[in-house]
Amino acid sequence: MQLAMVILGALLGYVYGMNSDGFIFSSKICLFAGLTLIMPSLFKVKLSDIALLWHDRIVLIKGFFLNYLLLPLFAVGIGLLTHDFGIAAGIFMLSVLSGGGMVMLWIRKSGGDTSLGFVLLFVNLLFVSLSLLMLHLFGLYSEEYFDALYSNEVNMSNFASLVIELLIVIPFVASRIVLLYKPAVDLVERYRPLLSNASIFVILFYLFGLQSTQNLNDILDFEPELIWISLAAVAGFYLLNILAALWVFNLRSPKEKAAFWHTVTRYITLALLISTFSIDTFGVSMILPVMFAYVIQIPIAIFLEKRIRIMQPTVSKE
Repeated sequence: MQLAMVILGALLGYVYGMNSDGFIFSSKICLFAGLTLIMPSLFKVKLSDIALLWHDRIVLIKGFFLNYLLLPLFAVGIGLLTHDFGIAAGIFMLSVLSGGGMVMLWIRKSGGDTSLGFVLLFVNLLFVSLSLLMLHLFGLYSEEYFDALYSNEVNMSNFASLVIELLIVIPFVASRIVLLYKPAVDLVERYRPLLSNASIFVILFYLFGLQSTQNLNDILDFEPELIWISLAAVAGFYLLNILAALWVFNLRSPKEKAAFWHTVTRYITLALLISTFSIDTFGVSMILPVMFAYVIQIPIAIFLEKRIRIMQPTVSKE
């Protein structure tokens, strides 16, 4: 269902942009994403659960090793092979944005520890500023290799405060307010799948209807080979990602299973939001890896969830 909404929203938005003046980017779309996609995920995050970080510190360290060291190294290697600044930046951005809107669904369906899953979701959101800093450093130190210009005036570090405010602070405060009125929480939880799919459709329709996104026509007309290069790069990244996660995590442990899903899934919608206001910095080809991540990650997650469920029963929670 979500994959259908992704494709439909992107196609309709792109067609709308081609046949109109297109949308002008506004940070309000980030606020919309924060309130409709992120806030509902924070309902079950309790400050007392922070104690899990120390109790499960080994699992946390494994996740940090993968998400902020090994996967970025994979992304750098793959990005350099593409010889395209935008595609390389898109792959790197995916590598430093862990989890995503559906990560809790996969954790729950596969029998993972949902309490730790929610804590990891919140922690990864807090580390978005680190992710943006890493992306900034990638652009700064790789521009010479790609013979590209990375503007120091328009770079990722400038967006850190905006992202933190609209995607972390406001959604968290809003979640605490909504929790004071239980019927509202029950209503959101009841219609959460519908709300999530509708929000993704609106966000993708808007982002692919932006004036800047229409520059994808230039790639189709003058550099169509970048499409296949990007597809191969994203497929290669997810293959290395999954192999590394299977090597590091013990899927018979519910806690490690939760961390596993926070590694094999990337926060694609957030990556798309960031890429749309980074086109002038990295180039329009930055959007390509994010587009292909949707059509690769969702089927892979479905396949992995089915395979994990038929594994041997998990051990009891510690």
